[in-house]
Amino acid sequence: MTYVVTDNCIKCKYTDCVEVCPVDCFHEGPNFLVIDPDECIDCTLCEPECPAGAIFAEDDIPAGMENYLEINAELTKDWPVITEQKDAPADAEEWDGVKDKLQYLEK
Repeated sequence: MTYVVTDNCIKCKYTDCVEVCPVDCFHEGPNFLVIDPDECIDCTLCEPECPAGAIFAEDDIPAGMENYLEINAELTKDWPVITEQKDAPADAEEWDGVKDKLQYLEK
């Protein structure tokens, strides 16, 4: 099983989760993070570290967000690995909790 970054990470992109990942499975895009499903070891460490509550176990993805499993797998092929925490975007708090942010995903 893998963990999956979902909708609420878009435009929030807190990186607290990457610091605790023991296998460096996070990849960074312009305004979103993804988890490589082939690298994730299901350690559960990242989920509680996400201030936006955007990370879920594959079996616990909220209804309507199942497509994020495929999005994570697809974008890990193109985006670089991120292993160190960075500052969140200046407007991250304003975007936290906004619904249906897929339209804002920058690839």
